[in-house]
Amino acid sequence: MRYVFAIALLVTVSVTVAAGIPGNTTAEISPATTMAEAGMVDIRSLVPDMAEDMKYAGSDNFTGAPVDGYGAAKCFLLRPAAEALARVEQDLRKQHLRLKLWDCYRPTRAVAAFVRWGHDLADQRTKAGHYPNLDKSQLLGDYIAPVSNHSRGATTDLTLMRCDEHDAHCQPLDMGTHFDMFDPRAHTDSKLVTAAQHANRDLLRQAMTARGFENYTMEWWHYTLAMHPQPTALYNVPVQ
Repeated sequence: MRYVFAIALLVTVSVTVAAGIPGNTTAEISPATTMAEAGMVDIRSLVPDMAEDMKYAGSDNFTGAPVDGYGAAKCFLLRPAAEALARVEQDLRKQHLRLKLWDCYRPTRAVAAFVRWGHDLADQRTKAGHYPNLDKSQLLGDYIAPVSNHSRGATTDLTLMRCDEHDAHCQPLDMGTHFDMFDPRAHTDSKLVTAAQHANRDLLRQAMTARGFENYTMEWWHYTLAMHPQPTALYNVPVQ
């Protein structure tokens, strides 16, 4: 289905590589000021009861505070990505499984806030929960970068839940780490997790890849829809 982009010219700038983005990437900064102009839709317009726990709209995240750009706990994606994610959810429900979303489209202002946090080495409030085995100075680069695929609108962070025979009382599967654990254990094929935890990651990966999503291997929860052509524009529309 066709989705609408802002008709104004895009401003092209060179940016530093981010997680999951090929080197020497040239990013386009979109002038869109609304989700409609950006061609994005709320996933709950397609799946009204999609499970969500949008981490950056609250304080339960690696920064320890709500993040700039997240004025509401909502998941927006480019329409093709949202429709593909809805198909994943439909597939899983046939098996008494469901997705739970943690992040979707991410404004560039939020990415900038992450980088500012990464440079603030005095703020160690979340070390025990998110980077216990790394010095905070090591986070900028592989884990926190000045450009994110999330800002292009086709990337989501999520996990998998198993429900009872009535498709109720859904509980997250044990993946070996929680969301935004900056640690080798979070690598999708890490040998540091149990066989059962790895099997759960594989179950999520199989469901997502079946509908065209690709995993970022350093984060078991991170998936981007493979689109042709792949989106290049970055967006800074606030989530609200």
